[in-house]
Amino acid sequence: MKTYYTLITGASQGFGKSMSLEFAKRGMNLILVALPDSGLKKLSKFIELYFNVKVCYLELDLSISVSCYDILRYIEVNGLQVKYLVNNAGVLSRGEFSGLNEKYILKQIDVNVMTPTLLIRLLLNNLKSNGPAGILNISSMASFFTLPTKQVYGGTKAYLTSFSKSLAKELKGDNVSVTIICPGGLNTTTRLCYQNRLMGWVTQKSVLNPEEAATIAVDALFKKKNLVIPGFINKCLMFLDKLLPEFIKDKIAESEIKKQPVTV
Repeated sequence: MKTYYTLITGASQGFGKSMSLEFAKRGMNLILVALPDSGLKKLSKFIELYFNVKVCYLELDLSISVSCYDILRYIEVNGLQVKYLVNNAGVLSRGEFSGLNEKYILKQIDVNVMTPTLLIRLLLNNLKSNGPAGILNISSMASFFTLPTKQVYGGTKAYLTSFSKSLAKELKGDNVSVTIICPGGLNTTTRLCYQNRLMGWVTQKSVLNPEEAATIAVDALFKKKNLVIPGFINKCLMFLDKLLPEFIKDKIAESEIKKQPVTV
């Protein structure tokens, strides 16, 4: 009898940590990946002890493509069967494009675009052999909107959303589902909690706690849903986006962005 695993990137903190706990709560063995010195070892030991599941962990920098091959090698050497792949690792940023650091831009594209694409390609045969299997890609509401100062981040997430939709159709016959979840703001760190409180009423109400979003995401994956917009306000925003004229949407976006401090 096979022993199945869920692989989660960016697993040590924030949304990734919440999803790691959510999968463990449902009895899934885990392969957790996160940056070195991010608390991954401590989290892995806690999950093993508290939830009585097997946990493997890899401390890797996913902005480097070789890390994806290191993950594949680890899985093959240890004969691990991957049933679910969760591409959660991501790099945020805000700021005028002309002021962004070039190396940081490329790092953001590598983590948000290259890593999930390459990981899926490298692990696809493993997933197919363990069907019904599933891929969960963490995108963002930013993938649907044109937001000044979030141009690179929104662009990378737009790629991930489009890529996931196409891949879902392609893998239908292989018993591998592809789910894309597009949350708005998440209260994942103290800094983000503070920033979210500075935003307007609508944006504040659209923010979710990571534990709530994790439950929604894992439920969607298990139900093989294609696209999920978590939160009632976020669903309303998507509906209004189709109705409002562009100049009104621009005014709303500019007003909200001005309330946030610039971070890179």
